[in-house]
Amino acid sequence: MKLLVDNMFPQRLGRGLGHLFSGVHHVEHIKDKFGTGSLTDEEWITRLGQEGGWAVLSGDRRIVSKRPSRELFLRSNLVGFFPLPAVLDLPFAKQTARILNVWATMETLTASTDRGCYAIGITGAKLQGL
Repeated sequence: MKLLVDNMFPQRLGRGLGHLFSGVHHVEHIKDKFGTGSLTDEEWITRLGQEGGWAVLSGDRRIVSKRPSRELFLRSNLVGFFPLPAVLDLPFAKQTARILNVWATMETLTASTDRGCYAIGITGAKLQGL
């Protein structure tokens, strides 16, 4: 799985997951992949879509709720994982634990579908389609 972690999460999460899954998965934080300059959602979504095979961990639910962004995201053949606000409100260690708790489900969904948007809830291993 190739996973991009967006700016709603600290760089240390993307780097930490990258080290943890090194040799198995490719995980990058958006700042490490595209630099620290301003990049619009449209730009990074398009670029990931052109590269192909990417999934995204994002706290920006506007991507799935705003029609033009959602359509571009899905048209770009990306799989997105969007934690619910309750997950985003957790302390960093608990957010990380929550993501690791659903990691196997994220792997399965990324391998079995070419596009989609899924919510990461506060409990359980299942992810709800958005």
